[in-house]
Amino acid sequence: MAKAIHSMLRVLDLERSVGFYEHGFDLKVADRFDFDSFTLVYLRNAEADFELELTLNKGRTEPHDLGDGYGHLAFAVDDLQAQHDRLAATGAAPTPIKELSQDGRPLARFFFVQDPDGYKIEVLQRPGRYQ
Repeated sequence: MAKAIHSMLRVLDLERSVGFYEHGFDLKVADRFDFDSFTLVYLRNAEADFELELTLNKGRTEPHDLGDGYGHLAFAVDDLQAQHDRLAATGAAPTPIKELSQDGRPLARFFFVQDPDGYKIEVLQRPGRYQ
């Protein structure tokens, strides 16, 4: 069986992005590889094996065009309100917390926030399938 191992995002300011994910989601640098024209940084935490790969294309000065095909990353947290407050304190401007239900059954409590490059991140309360 296949195992999901990472997702990659192209970033314009590597240190700003590393700081956002470290302060916002407790992701730490697991590996860093510098090449002539690009740098790869792999972020992870103790919660999962899955990593976030940040790719910096050296010399680029314009933001990346995210297009209309990108969806979002998602993180599950124990305390949704505390995570919302923590991100708001960093100036990240999370959306209001919302609840999603179907046929009267609660499915999710969540909010969205954008990273420094505009990538959307869904943050979900950790009940049910969001372990």
